[in-house]
Amino acid sequence: MSATFELQDELEALQDLSSYEIPNEHDLHDAEVGPLLQRVVGPIANSSDDITNPDVFDIFRSLLKHADAVPGPCMNKLLDSIASGFSAQLDAAIRDSKEEDQQAAMSHKTPLEMYAFLLNWFTSAADKVKSGGEDGLAQFQPKSRRGRGGKSGTSRATAKKVEEWTWADQIPATLELFAKAMKLKTHRIWMTTPERDAFITCLTRPAYHIAENEQYMKVHNIKMHVFKVICIAVKNHGHALAAQINIMQALQYHEHLSEPMAECLSHLARDFDHAQLGEEILREIAGKIFNAQDTKGPRAFSRFLVKFCEESPRSVLKQISVLLGHLDSESYPMRMAMVEVIGLLIRELSSAEDNSDATQAHKQIVGLFELLLSRTLDLSSYVRSKVLATLSKLCDLRVPFPKQRLEITKHAVAMLEDKASTVRKAGVALLTKLILTHPWGLMHGGPLSLEKWEGYYKEVKEKLDKLEQAVGKAVERGEKAESKDEDDDDDDEGNEEQDKSDEEGETHANDRKTKMVEDDEMVVDTESRNADDITMGDEDSQRMPKKRKGKKARKSVMDVVAITSEQEALAALESNETLYLRLRKKYYTEALAFIRMIEASVECVTQLLGSTNKAEVLEAMEFFKVTYLYEFEGAGVGIKRMLHLIWSKDNNQMSEDGKELKGVRSRLLECYRSLYFDPLPDLEPKQQVNRIAKNMIELTYDASLAELTSLEEMMKIMMEEDQVHHDIINKLWQVYSSTKPLPAYQRRGAIIILGMLALAKRSVVEEKVDVLLQIGLGKHGKTDLMLARYTCVTLQRLNGSAKKVKGSLLNKTLRMEMNNAIFRKLQEAVEHPCRSKDWFGMAEQAINTIYALGEHPDELCSKIIKNLTRRAFPRRAQEPAVGQEQGDAMQQDIELTSFSGNASHAPVSPSSSQGLSEQRGGQDTGDVLQLSQLLFVVGHVAIKHIVFLELVEREWKRQKDEKDLAEKLAAGGNIPSKDSKEAEELDQVAGNAEDEIGDRIAAVRETELLYGPQSLLAVYGPMLVHVCGSPHKFKNRTLRAAATLSFAKFLCVSSQFCDQNHRLLFKILETSKDPDLRSNIVIALGDVAVSFSNIIDENSNELYKGLSDENLVVKKNTLMVLTHLILNGMIKVKGQLGEMAKCLEDEEPRISDLAKLFFTELSTKDNAIYNNLPDVISHLSAGEHAVSEEIFQSTMRYIFSFIEKEKQAENIVEKLCQRFRISDDPRQWRDIAFCLSLLPFKSERSVKKLIEGLQFYQDKLHELEVFERFTDILNKARSNKSANKPDTELDEFESILNEHKRQGEDDRAFEKRVEGKKAAAKRKATRRSARKKAQPEPEPEPEPVSSRRTENEDEDDMYV
Repeated sequence: MSATFELQDELEALQDLSSYEIPNEHDLHDAEVGPLLQRVVGPIANSSDDITNPDVFDIFRSLLKHADAVPGPCMNKLLDSIASGFSAQLDAAIRDSKEEDQQAAMSHKTPLEMYAFLLNWFTSAADKVKSGGEDGLAQFQPKSRRGRGGKSGTSRATAKKVEEWTWADQIPATLELFAKAMKLKTHRIWMTTPERDAFITCLTRPAYHIAENEQYMKVHNIKMHVFKVICIAVKNHGHALAAQINIMQALQYHEHLSEPMAECLSHLARDFDHAQLGEEILREIAGKIFNAQDTKGPRAFSRFLVKFCEESPRSVLKQISVLLGHLDSESYPMRMAMVEVIGLLIRELSSAEDNSDATQAHKQIVGLFELLLSRTLDLSSYVRSKVLATLSKLCDLRVPFPKQRLEITKHAVAMLEDKASTVRKAGVALLTKLILTHPWGLMHGGPLSLEKWEGYYKEVKEKLDKLEQAVGKAVERGEKAESKDEDDDDDDEGNEEQDKSDEEGETHANDRKTKMVEDDEMVVDTESRNADDITMGDEDSQRMPKKRKGKKARKSVMDVVAITSEQEALAALESNETLYLRLRKKYYTEALAFIRMIEASVECVTQLLGSTNKAEVLEAMEFFKVTYLYEFEGAGVGIKRMLHLIWSKDNNQMSEDGKELKGVRSRLLECYRSLYFDPLPDLEPKQQVNRIAKNMIELTYDASLAELTSLEEMMKIMMEEDQVHHDIINKLWQVYSSTKPLPAYQRRGAIIILGMLALAKRSVVEEKVDVLLQIGLGKHGKTDLMLARYTCVTLQRLNGSAKKVKGSLLNKTLRMEMNNAIFRKLQEAVEHPCRSKDWFGMAEQAINTIYALGEHPDELCSKIIKNLTRRAFPRRAQEPAVGQEQGDAMQQDIELTSFSGNASHAPVSPSSSQGLSEQRGGQDTGDVLQLSQLLFVVGHVAIKHIVFLELVEREWKRQKDEKDLAEKLAAGGNIPSKDSKEAEELDQVAGNAEDEIGDRIAAVRETELLYGPQSLLAVYGPMLVHVCGSPHKFKNRTLRAAATLSFAKFLCVSSQFCDQNHRLLFKILETSKDPDLRSNIVIALGDVAVSFSNIIDENSNELYKGLSDENLVVKKNTLMVLTHLILNGMIKVKGQLGEMAKCLEDEEPRISDLAKLFFTELSTKDNAIYNNLPDVISHLSAGEHAVSEEIFQSTMRYIFSFIEKEKQAENIVEKLCQRFRISDDPRQWRDIAFCLSLLPFKSERSVKKLIEGLQFYQDKLHELEVFERFTDILNKARSNKSANKPDTELDEFESILNEHKRQGEDDRAFEKRVEGKKAAAKRKATRRSARKKAQPEPEPEPEPVSSRRTENEDEDDMYV
């Protein structure tokens, strides 16, 4: 057998197992496995050399060939037999190889090869064994019953053993046996290299085979044994080339081996001192070219590179020059890997302990940083994100890298405007990391306030300037003393030296001045030059005194001593103090450059708070939290803007790296708690409460209405979650009710926060009503109307804050009797004489409070109106004639026909006319404000009474519902068993009753409030119309604003009043020069449209005019109102959508953003944009509303992005082609062609419609831009066409287009020639007529004159 066994041949034959021949093969399906195995176990146990017996070897091979039929326990016994024989043979071979007898060592060659061959085969066959399966158990149990008597307990034990045996448990021992075989001195046993290589291959192939199983490589013990086998083979047996091939194949085909193979190579370099293999593989990878379409291969190699660089950075550093070629690879995973590798190399170089060649390492780090920063311009967003993430990791290094840190900051700020959200997120995260790890905290701590650091810089600069001036004066004094004592007999050489020294001193002074200018400018890029200047300056300052000493040796002894001592002192001073100050100046310069870059980024990060990407928003929030803690000036803006995120809906998401993202709202609450509300560890409880209350109050300072609304929601949530301690609430009450003279805004802030907290828990206010009345509506409220206003808002919380469910009749509000002290105080507050404009805001909230809490608010409001009327129109001693004056007013203002309409107006009309006439005369300016207050209250009562009527209606319905339910219950349980038809009839009757209630309330609102004989408001309707309609009489701005606002509120009450007077409101909108008034009217028209949409819909064109208003606020409000009305179906769009489209390209970003939001929402309505698209194109392309072509194209590009349905695109193609026919303007041709080019042309029908419309545009193709657009359409159609369809139709269409273009150009050229000839003929005729007029009239001699004229005419023709 030994003569016929060739290991290499057997290994090759084993590749095709089905054709592998065994001379004495045993069929395991016919024979029992157990007895067959027993025949070979005994001989091998007795002597390991028996493996050379052909029968024994063939039985082993038969068992392995049919391993799928061998049960697990038998495989275990088979493995034990082979392994024990191999181990014994190895021990004998190792023992004999130590002897000098060569033959004894060589005698082990064949047994070792056989054992190695069998063990190799076993590793590949073991996976096929049914170790825990039912078949293996079924085969093995009968044998155990025969041998052991079939005891059930033994059977259970055997079954358990069968289930427990797995190949994975045996792998470490098997690999350890292979490693043991590697200890052989193979050159003593195998004489030729091929034989040795075959044996080593036989030992290492199982290791590679096991590594291919991902589950095995997750077991640390198995992985380390695989590494051990490979590493020993490479180190001791020349396996490097084969290992290189195997590892490259593993990376190519087995993605999970990327990181294990890197670990194996680093293990080989570290523990076996063999780094050459890793370097060879790196060189081979450097030579590979990866395709952009290939994803699997580059990903595996990139992971390998990163892992290997983590494990053995020095090996990668040696080969980095060849690996850098992958930075330009088409495959972005390889570029990402190289970016990460560069980051790891920088980390390695900067943290290296042996700084033997620090200069070289610094140069390498600088070069690697430049490479890394250059990749921020990579085409792939993944690579750009990886660059920023890598730079973020480098911020944790102990080495500060000040220059590189500033460059990183500059690039990170630039990345905030990247188009990819992942890059922007990484940029914000990098900026946050740069702030957290900044190196400028050594002298003044962590905060980076720009103002403070500018102060530090200014202080150092002044000190440095003083010192340099002092040194300069001392040098001048020394030079003067030197020149006085100098002898006239000194030689020329000394004079030349002195002159040269003076010139050097002047040059040095100039250099120093230049450097100071550069430092003042604080240019980051000149950092290294400044450092060089400092060094050179120090060297010069140290050399200059030495030169002077050398020259002074020829002078008198006293002079030498005096000057030398002075120069030594100056040298010491300059060398120490100046150097220190210059270094500090440089330190502050770098810090200021960093602070300014972060401050510049705040605006960009603020915009990212509105991003739709959740991860990006969370990073922006973290950025502002950190910048606020580090005292950046711009952080406050971001912290306030963050507040609006309280309205976002929380839902957990998964980020790209697999981490769960916290909700935006919960993260916001967490940020605000950590900044303002969490207790500090080193404060006492009382101080904690004071600090938190102070922070809460300060949040209200300078807050806009939107910010207060968002803050209110946050406080409500925190109160609902019991995160506000009752001590803090008590402290807020203490601040509000303090008798000490506190700043007004502080007391206001306390009551604002208390009102917000009371939204969640009414009990916050219920126990302190007397305090509110005493402070807010008492003496403090009378002096501070804003405090009174917010006190009224807080009182409204007594009503509760339960949200009303639509359609529900449930009412949880609390109402009080009208004799309550609250209403008396509110009445006093409103009626108290006041000249401040803050009164209007206070009065509005006071009326709101009355209607929110009162059982009969109309009674109290009637009293207030009457009292204000008496004050505005006091009784006069002599009353003028009323009728005549009223008649004059009517003649002057014909619009005011309703003023004298009802007799019920008579009691108030005289006094009102009298007051108004006094206004016109300007005799009593006090009445203007009083009249304004009266009209304001009247208007607000009107609008609040409408709301109150709706509550009354709901209460009536609720009472009726309760009454019906009680009747049903009283009737007993017969109701449910009644016939369903009867039940339906009952429901109809109940519905009719509810309709009657609704109709009754509507009738009160429509006919009684403004037209009823007993109505108080009816008196003031004509007055408002008169005041608003007579701007030449009532010119006071406050009066006009109050009257117009109240007039608009009256329009919302009654459709009759609205129909009669709404044109006046549009007229004021058109003619008023006050932007605030126009803005209020636009908002009011929105409310009127909600109440009476049909009336406003008829005049909606007037409303659209606000979009072209010159005032930004008016334009913004108009856009918001129209957005609300159109999206909610209040008004219909009748071709005015083009005006809304104009706003898409508005210069003001808020306007354009609102317009984009409108069209985005409109696109969700069924076909809304598609139906109005032709009108939009006409509106923007032609006529008085047309915009420039550039704006038209950008607007259409955005609107056409919402045309997604193919059917819509087909119809638009047809409509636009027909539009060519009716347009003669080349501008319109270009616009229509551009719109056609925006369509996708994904279907054949779209292209067909375009070809069918050729007759409409064929004569326009001579226009170059039109033809280019059709060329773009052709290219788009070709790219969307299916591959199996021919291009014949498109090619034919293209040739037709070209033909018509050429024909059109010829026609145009012909027309130009004709027009040129016509123009020439016209000029010729003009000259002829001019000549005729200039010539004298001829004599009556026909023949000579005629011939002379003919000659002149011929000459004229010749000149022409």
